This record gives sequence, C-alpha cells and structure tokens, in this order.
Amino acid sequence: MDLQLSGKRAIVTGGSRGIGKAIARALALEGVDVVITARGFDALTTTAAELARETGARIIPIAADTGDDAAVATLVGATVAVLGGIDILVNNAATPGGIAPAAKLAEVDARNLLNDVNVKVAGYLRTSQAAAPYLVQNGWGRIINIGGLAARRTGNYIASVRNVAVSSITKNLADEFGPQGITVNAIHPGATRTEKTDTAAAQKAAANVTVGRIIDAAEIAWLVTILASPKSIALNGQTLQAGGGSFGVIDY
Repeated sequence: MDLQLSGKRAIVTGGSRGIGKAIARALALEGVDVVITARGFDALTTTAAELARETGARIIPIAADTGDDAAVATLVGATVAVLGGIDILVNNAATPGGIAPAAKLAEVDARNLLNDVNVKVAGYLRTSQAAAPYLVQNGWGRIINIGGLAARRTGNYIASVRNVAVSSITKNLADEFGPQGITVNAIHPGATRTEKTDTAAAQKAAANVTVGRIIDAAEIAWLVTILASPKSIALNGQTLQAGGGSFGVIDY
C-alpha cells in the first residue's frame, strides 16, 4: 500500500534511540525526510548516520531540549530552514519511565512531577505550538503524540499524570486544528522492546499481555507511520492503546 508519504517532512523528538529512533526509521523508509532531535548531540549524529545509510533518506540531527521554549523555537526554525517546511510532528521526548519512583504518595516529589510534566506535556505543547503555523500554511499536517499505558493504570502517580495529560492535549489540538486539515492522535505504548530491553524484562512483559510477547519498537513505529499517512484521515483526536492487549480490561 502506498501511504502517500514520499516527500513529506517530519520532526521526531526523542529520536536518537528507542521508540523515537524506530519511528524515524519507519518514516524514512516511506520516503519522509526526518529531523531527529534529543538533548545529546553525539547520539543524534550516530543515529542519523545509521538511519541515512539504511534508508537512503535525509536524516538531520538537531540537538534540542523540549523542556525549553527557546530551544524548541530554534529547533523548528532550523528544521524549516533545512527541509523547507514541516508536515509531520511526532512528539516522543520524555524521561524514560518518569523521573523517579512514585508508587506511593510519600514518594511523590512535586519538583520531580513538575520537571517530568515540563519535558513531556509542556514539551509536546511547545513543539506543537511552534510547528502548527507551518502545518496550517500547508493546509495539511499530522501530529502524533506518544504517551504510555500508565495513563490507564495506577502504580505511579507521576507517570499516570503525564500520560493522561498527553491524551488531553491530543484531543484539544485535534478539535482546534482538524478543520484546517491537521489531525492529531496519540499512542499509548505499554512495555516495548528497545535496544535496552533485556531478556528478563521481555519475559515479564510477555506474561502480562494477551498476545504473549513484548511489543517491539518497530511495531509502535508502524502505527505512527499509518497515522502520519494522508490515508488516516478517519482518525482524529484518538488515543490508541498499543501494548499487546491487557487482560481483563475493556477499553471503550
């Protein structure tokens, strides 16, 4: 199937490793020119070179901290200067697993909560706000926000708060920009295999999902690529659970 993505231009935040790297790869394989961003420039340049060799696409590394207004403005400006515009924004940058354990109320530190929300929630808003004028100018665009299944379970106050907020901002953006040809959707991955996943973690994840194995980052990336396609117009403002199926839970 032709996803009609060839020649599109994307930003993927948190793109140097893990799910973000897999997303950049999947988009590039469909002919998308991709800016990947993260705070560490060395990791970015290594990933960009690897993905460019593998896909033949333009992969541009631009270091930026999505927790900082000026850095995000610079990121978007540099992207437009290099690629000539923006069509797709994938918001993925976050502190993996949350900044600190927060399973019990006594463990919650308000500073950690605010720092985590600043990077993931406010960060998603910053990048969306900076990129939106270019999407509106196109009359078409896609924003895909990566959350997490902590939004739909207890066990970590901070992780739950930040991922519930991802769904909230997704629907707000979708309602505002849908009439201008821009769809906004979110994906909540569960435990996902990345380059850092060991055998024990994979086995633990497999025991807790109905498909019987851990979901791979490439499979999350495939869903993102579908949502980025012009063919995905029927979906807007939705949050898709993508953890391999939780036992006993009915989502509706």
